[in-house]
Amino acid sequence: MADIQRFLDAIKKLREVNKKRNFVQTAELQAALKNIDLTKVENRIEDLVLLPHGLGKKRKVCAFVGPETYEEASKIFDKVILVDEFPKYDKKAAKKLAREYDFFVAQANIMPQVARYFGRYLGPLNKMPNPKLGLLFPPKGARLKELYDKLQKSVAVVVKKVPLAYVPFGVETMKDEELAENLATVYNHIVEKLPNKEGNIKRAVIKFTMSKAVRIKWGESNG
Repeated sequence: MADIQRFLDAIKKLREVNKKRNFVQTAELQAALKNIDLTKVENRIEDLVLLPHGLGKKRKVCAFVGPETYEEASKIFDKVILVDEFPKYDKKAAKKLAREYDFFVAQANIMPQVARYFGRYLGPLNKMPNPKLGLLFPPKGARLKELYDKLQKSVAVVVKKVPLAYVPFGVETMKDEELAENLATVYNHIVEKLPNKEGNIKRAVIKFTMSKAVRIKWGESNG
């Protein structure tokens, strides 16, 4: 990418301000948007972005299924919940489930039940099985292994109600060049979706989980 150097510079600066922790920190992009009307559907972003170098850590995927796909799904996903088991999840269990998994996928014909039992917990975290992200599958003929493998290398970019994109793009143990290319992929994807491109970016920073934030620069007018 032509502008990869500015992302590489930001990664190097992030290394300088970061302090060593006793766990592997996640690298995160936070992009605040401006002058954009999110009441208009065309201005919202709901996409799955494939990272060129993956996220650097396992993505935990939970599947909501009917009896048609239960056996196959149980061999692939990290957790599988049969539709008949939904009533067992009270508020405490559902909230714990929502925090524990990175992605939730679902058999399309049981989505009303998924929404009923889990929507209030998954929705605020932008983790509802979303057809726009390709997270629903049919009762028959689904390519579940293909879906699982794709999610291992992907991140969700969702901007719907609040003008802020919050997206992980790697872990601190990855090489600077790998982090920079992942960051560029995510950032450029967001920019291309905005009506005024970088004119809609108010502020974009990157940080590790517990580090200070470092700003991404793109010229003289991004103040």
